[in-house]
Amino acid sequence: MIVKMKFVNISGPRDDIDRITDLYLSRYEIQLESALSELKTVDNLKPFAEINPYRDALNKAIQFTGYLQNADEVEPDESLSLQEMFKAVRMANSDYMEMQDKKENLKIKIEELRVRQQIVAPFKPLDCELDEILQYKYIAYRFGRIPAEYYHKMEKYLMDDLDAVFVEGERDESHVYGAYFVSPGEAQKVDAVFRSLHFEKMELPSDLQGTPMDEYRMLVREIYDSGQEIEALDRKTEEMLSARAPQLIAARNRLEELANNFDVRKMAARMEDNKQDYYILCGWMADDDVEMFVEETRYDDKIFVVVEDDHSTYFGEPPTKLKNPKIFKPFEMFIRMYGLPSHNEMDPTIIVGLTYSLIFGIMFGDVGQGLLLFIGGSLIYHFRRAPLAGIIATAGIFSTIFGFMFGSIFGFEDIIQPLWLRPIDHMTTLPFIGKLNTVFIVSVAFGMGIILAAMILHIVNAIRSHDLENIWFDANGLAGFVFYLSVVITIVLFMTGHKTPGAVFMAVMFGIPLLLILFKEPITRKIQKRADAMEESAGMFLIQGFFELFETLLSYFSNTLSFVRIGAFAVSHAAIMEVVLILAGAENGSPNWVVIVLGNLFVCGFEGLIVGIQVLRLEYYEMFSRFYKGSGRAFDPYTNKSNKTKKK
Repeated sequence: MIVKMKFVNISGPRDDIDRITDLYLSRYEIQLESALSELKTVDNLKPFAEINPYRDALNKAIQFTGYLQNADEVEPDESLSLQEMFKAVRMANSDYMEMQDKKENLKIKIEELRVRQQIVAPFKPLDCELDEILQYKYIAYRFGRIPAEYYHKMEKYLMDDLDAVFVEGERDESHVYGAYFVSPGEAQKVDAVFRSLHFEKMELPSDLQGTPMDEYRMLVREIYDSGQEIEALDRKTEEMLSARAPQLIAARNRLEELANNFDVRKMAARMEDNKQDYYILCGWMADDDVEMFVEETRYDDKIFVVVEDDHSTYFGEPPTKLKNPKIFKPFEMFIRMYGLPSHNEMDPTIIVGLTYSLIFGIMFGDVGQGLLLFIGGSLIYHFRRAPLAGIIATAGIFSTIFGFMFGSIFGFEDIIQPLWLRPIDHMTTLPFIGKLNTVFIVSVAFGMGIILAAMILHIVNAIRSHDLENIWFDANGLAGFVFYLSVVITIVLFMTGHKTPGAVFMAVMFGIPLLLILFKEPITRKIQKRADAMEESAGMFLIQGFFELFETLLSYFSNTLSFVRIGAFAVSHAAIMEVVLILAGAENGSPNWVVIVLGNLFVCGFEGLIVGIQVLRLEYYEMFSRFYKGSGRAFDPYTNKSNKTKKK
């Protein structure tokens, strides 16, 4: 059902807004609306322009508690004052930033060491003291790399003619690393030759010590030691935050309340009157909460509450808050997927819960698989509170019931006797049609009943909306209901061998409703005494009306036949399980139980998913499209607290 909402205006001295929000509003669910937008008729309204003083500290508290391993298990320290909470966050942030600065410096150091490592690594095979080479005065040296193809040419054709020595380092797929040494007098000529061979010079840092291998190993040790220091800082940070966890969690919880309360100013307005400054808040509250709120604030002389009962005093429609019995609560998910009902619509949650579970049970009737769905769905819903799991559990109950009706348990149909019939075998003879599966006939009859019920719901919603056209003349209104009911009665009488109504009676019952549907717009305009003229000519209106009426008749027919899928899936489920049993060799008396178990699990999951989707399609397209708009907006309180969890 839809919780009845009331619009409330709350006002008082400007400097008292924090007390009122923390003492009263934070303990109730209220959807605040912008006072500047809602109270357009009030003069001298101004917005609040203040910075939230709690937001920065709250963000830090959320950040630090997010690093805790088991934050949900820590008992917050409720004894702290607000100033102590600020201090706890500030001290934690100071220590945390100090450790983070050390970590960043170590990371920068590691990056610098890795750069040096990359420079030294290709020259590890060189057996020479780098600190000595870098100080040479009478021998010129060049460290670098040369493309492999040019290196081979150099070895073969040039090396004997060059007055230089090339010492090879490491190789990769495309280059040879190394260094060449030459006398200063020959350096210019040799450099020119090596440049022609695409030699790339590499500068080595001037503070290198020992051999390239020694330098490389030293760099590896320094990188490892720096990494260990970072890990030690991480452990120290974790220990620091863990030691302060009770204070930080208490600060987060309280600062979150205060920050949210302070943000109420975004929806509030200021009004100055006779040098006095007032705040004004307005929004929607549940009817029960309004009574308790008004009673609680009755003797507080700093707050003034006005409950608006006249729709003309506020703008917009009330938000929608659903409240249903626990067993139907999960089905609200389907309603939210389609769209929440507006305040003048019926809440279809219970109807969906009953029809969805019933249709699912008929299409997927099996005692064993139904129990699996019920147990699995119940466990998931109990631990995870997933709405879909609750729907599966409820649908599983009806699957189990219809499993007994059909005499099927894990696909075996020779263990228990059916309380009604076996879908795959039972046939019924109809006039002009012959033998037809009984569940198909029952499915179509059930669909007719569902469509008639949806039309009744459409009429009820139209009455609540005071929509004359939809009450009387719509294809799903009273005219459509009379027409479709007449068709249903005629078909039932004919198929059961009874005498059908006379031609005159049928012409009246069929013809008048169709004429009312065809001319619903001009008739409604006439009744309401509206002076607006029709947009199109009479001829165009008739042509358009004819095709719309034809489409309506076609939709009656197609929507009715759409319910055949209920019987089709009931039969196909039995057929699929027969295939599973055949594959398992059950007909030979010695079934392969592994195949039976796996087959049942597959059918339970795969076919259950398909059936669930098909049932939802019937709900949306064959039912909702007839009576439900889903144009409401969700009730979105600024705090999720309810008066059941009031602070003492």
